[in-house]
Amino acid sequence: MTASAISVAGVTGFFRIPSIQKYQNSSFLFPRSKKSLVRPIFASSSELQENVRNFWKWLGDQGVVSGKSLAEPAVVPEGLGLVARRDIGRNEVVLEIPKRLWINPETVTASKIGPLCGGLKPWVSVALFLIREKYEEDSSWRVYFDILPQSTNSTVFWSEEELAELKGTQLLSTTLGVKEFVENEFLKLEQEILLPNKDLFSSRITLDDFIWAFGILKSRAFSRLRGQNLVLIPLADLINHNPAITTEDYAYEIKGAGLFSRDLLFSLKSPVYVKAGEQVYIQYDLNKSNAELALDYGFVESNPNRNSYTLTMEIPESDPFIEDKLDIAETNGMTETGYFDIVEGQTLPAGMLQYLRLVALGGSDAFLLESIFRNAIWGHLELPVSRSNEELICRVVRDACKSAMSGFSTTIEEDEKFLEEGKLDPRLEMAIKIRIGEKKVLKQIDQTFKDRELELDVLEYYQERRLKDLGLVGEQGDIIFWET
Repeated sequence: MTASAISVAGVTGFFRIPSIQKYQNSSFLFPRSKKSLVRPIFASSSELQENVRNFWKWLGDQGVVSGKSLAEPAVVPEGLGLVARRDIGRNEVVLEIPKRLWINPETVTASKIGPLCGGLKPWVSVALFLIREKYEEDSSWRVYFDILPQSTNSTVFWSEEELAELKGTQLLSTTLGVKEFVENEFLKLEQEILLPNKDLFSSRITLDDFIWAFGILKSRAFSRLRGQNLVLIPLADLINHNPAITTEDYAYEIKGAGLFSRDLLFSLKSPVYVKAGEQVYIQYDLNKSNAELALDYGFVESNPNRNSYTLTMEIPESDPFIEDKLDIAETNGMTETGYFDIVEGQTLPAGMLQYLRLVALGGSDAFLLESIFRNAIWGHLELPVSRSNEELICRVVRDACKSAMSGFSTTIEEDEKFLEEGKLDPRLEMAIKIRIGEKKVLKQIDQTFKDRELELDVLEYYQERRLKDLGLVGEQGDIIFWET
């Protein structure tokens, strides 16, 4: 294979990273709230907005909360959150919300627009329901919608000027791709549902409305629940994220309401001990990168393990060995395109070097693609195949890193200086941290393959390993001759 067959354009695709926040300030800035910053309902009804007091009363009327409730809404640095009314033990149930107060695809099916939504994607139908109920003055969900934010710090809500601060990042291309996807979904919805059924909607629904609903679902919906992959849980969705919590275990679950009841409850537990007056937190997702946290919730963390970059590589259609390579890739759980998340401070992902070597395989090394090697080739690719193959993958990856770094307008040092100066807008601060994270991972990738280039002369390649296995090469690499 020639170098052009595994060019920067063909191999890099995307080097990606992290995703919408609940409220205007980023929770990573306030890992633990001070009591002076928390204004719970019971402290003074005048200190909390009327819409939140009405929401709490509505929950009380529904029999969901009472004077014995362990937590309640409060003004916190993140916007709104849940604050303990008494000490709460680790794994103690904080609240339980019955199914009749959930918003999910079943809720949509039972609503006035249910007959229209049968063919829609579940999230699109729920988004449409949210928008319709938002504009219905007599909606039974009125008090809940009155406490929802009009936007979050998710990058899908950023202005063009704000997005310009993400120049060069994978997060920028991801955000633009997501917005294009949402817009296309809206245009289909408009043609198929909205325009033919204007009488069912009290006001004209716009793309901005649809983006709002998308942002609400990304930042607040619970998933990975028993039989529920998309559900909004009023009150429970006020729970904020704390990076200090390093477990997702047992934070929430769906369970039966009782031995003789068919009703279901959403049960939220505290993963840690919480003192009265402190905010109750959970861990949103241990596996999301900073870019994903920025896109989904609108915050990032300072934890370097959240910084990642996705290397995307593919087997070019022009590759003369594409069928053989694709068969080998699929046999080993991969496809013609490989995605590998490289995390700051961690080694290369499993299978990445093997896939790179496979994509680059050609020339005098192409014999390894023959069917006789089919069951063993993936194992052979764990180690360097040949100097030319190893040199090619090093050059291509380093060229890709150089190309990606050239897309940034600032250096790591310049960005770090911006952060040191402080007093930054939350979105600008987030953008700078994303830029720093991506550039650090790119430098790490480049350094990894630079170090590998320096080892090319001392690495052991397939032919040498094969001769050793046959006993034809000594320990010092010298060829063994036999006298006849």
